[in-house]
Amino acid sequence: MRKRTWQRLDDLDLAGKRVLVRVDFNVPIHDGHVTDSTRIKRSLPTIKTILNQGGLPILISHLGRPRSRSDRNCSLAAIVPYLETIAQVPVAFCPETVGPTAEAASRGSPSGTILLLENLRFDPREMQNDDSFAASLARLGDVYCNDAFSASHRAHASITAIATRLPGCVGRLMEVELNALESALSTPERPVIAVIGGAKISTKLQLIDNLLDQTDILVVGGAMANSFHMARGFPTGRSLTEPELLSTAREILAKAAQIPCQLVLPSDSIIAADMEAGTESREADLSDCPDDMMILDIGNKTVGQIARLIKQSRTLVWNGPLGAFEIPPFDAGTRSLALLAAQLTRAGQLRTYAGGGDTVAALNHCGAATDFTYVSTAGGAFLEWMEGQQLPGIVALGKHTPRADGALSASGRLRVNGQKVP
Repeated sequence: MRKRTWQRLDDLDLAGKRVLVRVDFNVPIHDGHVTDSTRIKRSLPTIKTILNQGGLPILISHLGRPRSRSDRNCSLAAIVPYLETIAQVPVAFCPETVGPTAEAASRGSPSGTILLLENLRFDPREMQNDDSFAASLARLGDVYCNDAFSASHRAHASITAIATRLPGCVGRLMEVELNALESALSTPERPVIAVIGGAKISTKLQLIDNLLDQTDILVVGGAMANSFHMARGFPTGRSLTEPELLSTAREILAKAAQIPCQLVLPSDSIIAADMEAGTESREADLSDCPDDMMILDIGNKTVGQIARLIKQSRTLVWNGPLGAFEIPPFDAGTRSLALLAAQLTRAGQLRTYAGGGDTVAALNHCGAATDFTYVSTAGGAFLEWMEGQQLPGIVALGKHTPRADGALSASGRLRVNGQKVP
């Protein structure tokens, strides 16, 4: 179990304070309009808490990978109208991130408003984790709040270097994310079943290895299961595989045979000649995948087996689809099991946790996401946490906690109004 060392918003006196909040507003924008506002909406509890306590939320974020400051497609200015609508308070936008203009805006913004600064990545020092850039950011606030779990796997200036310069805490979204992930793997109700899908074993080797040690049942599906089929001598036709990782797949199979965790691989599949909607498909067992066919989903027998295991479990962790979910009918396996998990969650029989971009898209496609116990906004950060890695942004908050005057207390604990925060 990971030891919790971070402070929360509730541990700090925010009245009259400028709170520099690292949010993740890296959202899709088309023709100047936000097309998926999920991450912005999830930042609202933190923003509202700061406003309600009499603080000034100063929001900093990245957006995309701008080539230069002239890349206006990456300007956060496009977010202002939407943020103002949902927050229902005035939102001021500063076209600078650091420097005299930003400092003047941070000092001059009235209470009851929000200040949004320009894209952090317009300054190359952000991604370099440059200490001078962090120092410039620190001059804008009295308190630092990290509410961007989805960016906390990056050692960037606004995530790690800044945490040494201001009293720091986690925001509401970050707190919810961390509590949910702890419940999923650190202190879960057992049995725990993990469902891992996606395209390649190579991107999830560490995840699989960690989950074999952490869970009771590990289900591997999606295209990555094809390499396990090949490693066991089954034909895979034109399916996506990673022949260079066959020895690794065999090592995973050997490890699974020696530990209590039950490794579950598909026992049948749905195959087709092309991955296109309307293509003729059929069910096949593992020995039946002709050279001109592809495995595109799990079969009914596998769906039934996994369904029985999910019903026997108390906690489910899900990362990655089990088939080509974007193209019917190859979404059937993922859809069936996602809806079952949602039903069991509603009935209070199962706690369900999911994360990763494709995973969230698949659960939304199935209409199951809203019924899961928790669906993470993070992609890479969720995956690295599940792999057992320490995230730089979380480590930075826990290493040392400055006092309100910017200096470290002797004990490393934060002092609020002269009192140690336990």
